[in-house]
Amino acid sequence: MTVDSQGTATAGSQDAPGRAAGKSQTPPPPSGAKEALQPSRGRRSLPGGLLPYLLVTPALLSMAVLLLYPLISNLILSFQSVNRRELIRRETPWVGFDNYTELLGNSEFWTVVVRSVAFTAANVALIMAIGTGIGLLLNRLGKKMRLVLSLALAFAWAMPIVASVTVFQWLFDEQFGVVNWLMRTLGFSGYEQHNWFETGFSTFVIITVLVVWGSVPFVALNMYAGLTTVGTELYEAARMDGASGWRTFWAVVFPNLKPFFMITTFLEVIWVFKAFTQVYAMNAGGPDRTTETLPVFAYIEGMSQQHYGVAAAISILTIVMLLVAMSFYFRLILKQEDEQ
Repeated sequence: MTVDSQGTATAGSQDAPGRAAGKSQTPPPPSGAKEALQPSRGRRSLPGGLLPYLLVTPALLSMAVLLLYPLISNLILSFQSVNRRELIRRETPWVGFDNYTELLGNSEFWTVVVRSVAFTAANVALIMAIGTGIGLLLNRLGKKMRLVLSLALAFAWAMPIVASVTVFQWLFDEQFGVVNWLMRTLGFSGYEQHNWFETGFSTFVIITVLVVWGSVPFVALNMYAGLTTVGTELYEAARMDGASGWRTFWAVVFPNLKPFFMITTFLEVIWVFKAFTQVYAMNAGGPDRTTETLPVFAYIEGMSQQHYGVAAAISILTIVMLLVAMSFYFRLILKQEDEQ
């Protein structure tokens, strides 16, 4: 407060700058803020719910062209009688469910179904057991040895199927095969020009070795990736409790990686059940059609026997069997989610 020459107090003139300064501490918003937030009039943004559908449209269209259309055509063909005679005459008579009733009443078809299920079960069990063991080994190895083993697994996985079949045919060749030479070197008799593809059982053994060899890398590498997510404190706690390696696996590893085991087993069931190239390229389903699985059976009925309607019905029944397996798997997934 100051007093002028006339004795009047002039406090207001001193406080005004302070109030003005206090007001100036919060700068006004820029004049162009509203204009910057407003979209330009020449551009229209897509609705938020429409953009995801536009992004997946190319994938859906490609799947419809490559998968849905052949599936529908195959389904239609399964209700028609298309053999060599109809193919020459360009006729497609409708027979309804006759192809399906013929198959379901054919003992040969059920033999192939049982053979396919047994082949799938044996391969999946071996793939999961060996792949899990190698995955655990990768988790225990040092960095250099882990890199070497991982590269070997990747090379085996990347090997083209036809090339790997050719290598296995050479290994088990009757005259120049390495396996016959090795058996003779070890002192076993009866392996002078032994034919490993003489019986269906021995042929299936070779095919099983090939399928397991080509599928183990996928399980092993994914198993190792899953093990990296398990905390080391869990292993330390199990070790302090005196748990053995087997007990540690069932108490620590398996509960934490249960989703991995479920999805991997399910994928292997699908891949092995529909395996075609390994079985057909090895010995064309022989000898005497004793190594035919459902995909090979459908191919031979269609391309060799020219029973195209029956072959289409076989493929549709194969898809139905896989759908049953898928429903069982998804039921397990839903049950597990409810438990959590």
